[in-house]
Amino acid sequence: MPVRDDDDLLPLTARLPLIARLSLIGLLWLNVSGCALHWPWKRHPPPPPQPVQQLTIVADAPLAAGAIMQYWDRNTLLLDLTAVGAEGSATLTPIKALGWPVRLEFRVQPGSFGLLTVVGAQRVIYSVPSQGAPLLLRLAPSAVHPDTGQITLRWSAADDSAR
Repeated sequence: MPVRDDDDLLPLTARLPLIARLSLIGLLWLNVSGCALHWPWKRHPPPPPQPVQQLTIVADAPLAAGAIMQYWDRNTLLLDLTAVGAEGSATLTPIKALGWPVRLEFRVQPGSFGLLTVVGAQRVIYSVPSQGAPLLLRLAPSAVHPDTGQITLRWSAADDSAR
């Protein structure tokens, strides 16, 4: 029967030299710390869009003019109507040096008003649902021509589009 060495009974880490043990611990530490950098909850959300002043907005109520914020959503000017009241109107005019943006869209909060009427080169009426998440209403580029002087927005409860 062969004679067993006591080294065979020792765990693997006890048989490795000190440098090999430290290298193994270092590799394990780098592996674990590297995984922590890529966890999805460690990523920061994108910064909020910066307001711009592309159009001049004159509203029937002073609160409504300040409540309509303007943002760029890629190459589309976004007018945020989520903070306006149940009824009101506003007139949009382009800044002379900038002209009309090619694309316009409106962010609305369902339930805050029922109809949005946009009068420019064409009249467009949007029906806003009574519940749900904020949604975007895109205005067709044909509704605003470069020579259009102004656009009138009217928002109201419902079925008074005869104005």
